Amino acid sequence: TNVRFEYSPESFSDTETEFALEVCEAVMAIWDPTPENKIILNLPDTVEWVPAHKHADQIEWFCRHMKRRELAIISMHTHNDRGTGVAACEMGMMAGAERVEGTLFGNGERTGNLDIVTVALNRHADGIAHGLDLSDVPRIRRIYERCTRMSVPSRHPYAGELVFTAFSGSHQDAIKKGMDRRDDSTAPDAPWEVPYLLIDPRDIGRTYESIVRINSQSGKGGVAYVMSRDYGFEMPKSMHPDMGTVINRIADELGRELTTTEIYEAFNREFLQLSKPLDVVKTRFAYVEDESRSLSCRATVRHDGREHTIEGIGNGPISAFVNAMEGQGWKDFRLTDFHEHAIGQGAETDAVAYVQVERSDGTRFWGAGVDSNIDLAGTKALVSAYNRAHR
Repeated sequence: TNVRFEYSPESFSDTETEFALEVCEAVMAIWDPTPENKIILNLPDTVEWVPAHKHADQIEWFCRHMKRRELAIISMHTHNDRGTGVAACEMGMMAGAERVEGTLFGNGERTGNLDIVTVALNRHADGIAHGLDLSDVPRIRRIYERCTRMSVPSRHPYAGELVFTAFSGSHQDAIKKGMDRRDDSTAPDAPWEVPYLLIDPRDIGRTYESIVRINSQSGKGGVAYVMSRDYGFEMPKSMHPDMGTVINRIADELGRELTTTEIYEAFNREFLQLSKPLDVVKTRFAYVEDESRSLSCRATVRHDGREHTIEGIGNGPISAFVNAMEGQGWKDFRLTDFHEHAIGQGAETDAVAYVQVERSDGTRFWGAGVDSNIDLAGTKALVSAYNRAHR
């Protein structure tokens, strides 16, 4: 068994540094360390008597003036009475210390010892190996809380429940843009450059699911991120304010955070299931047999509760349906934008369409539609926008 001796001059930071060094060298003379079996000199920052930068000065002076420096491992043992235990430790390492003592999540007397997890993951964030297995911090936290019967605060660095969560709208927008730039094709060793996320949550066993959470303070980007991540809806950027306003209103009324299910249900009610004043019962499209290759539309609809059969011709399904509406005197808008994409995989793939219309007063409204038929998805999106503009 290899035994390494450690000596710790109690209350080092409150002692004359010259005297502390004299005592440590006297101990070394008795224990007689060797290059193969160095002594550990652990220098406690007891009760944090001095600010972090002054403690680092003490460490640096101690290392510079120590005889036989090559025979000792200088160790840090900071506490958190000033709330700067981690800072004092990191500055001490830059000043010459080589070893750190701490506890899980800062457990200890008074305000606690150094949080070894925070220090290690700060090193990780700087690209420096720390030698600890912190690949599953949530599991470490669960065991810690079960064994100590104490809770890790929700905003505790790295381990807290809300550490990788953004409620602020501007933060959510920035995270979404950063995540969009970094997809599964990004090289594993590529620098981590997502705003407001110090490290990749996956490095410590966390996931992206809780990064963006929605309440009345959340922005349009956060809502769009949730709809994209959880449900596959890639809403056009100019549609984000419409959806964000809907969600913020609901969150404000409820006075709490919304679940992703509630966000989708709101999208479904507000965009996909609107049936007044216009409800499409049945639609049929067919190509006109002439050189124009135009498309004809024949639809059965209910408008303000009354059933109508409408017909129109256009250069596409949306154009044909709009012309059919115009024949009934219902076209009091103009189309200003259109987007579409697929959602799902394989045989379960549906088409999603987004249509924006502008009323005569200049106000614009987005609508959305989903169908296995892309022509019908576009028509549903048009009707959705029309209904939102005429509520």
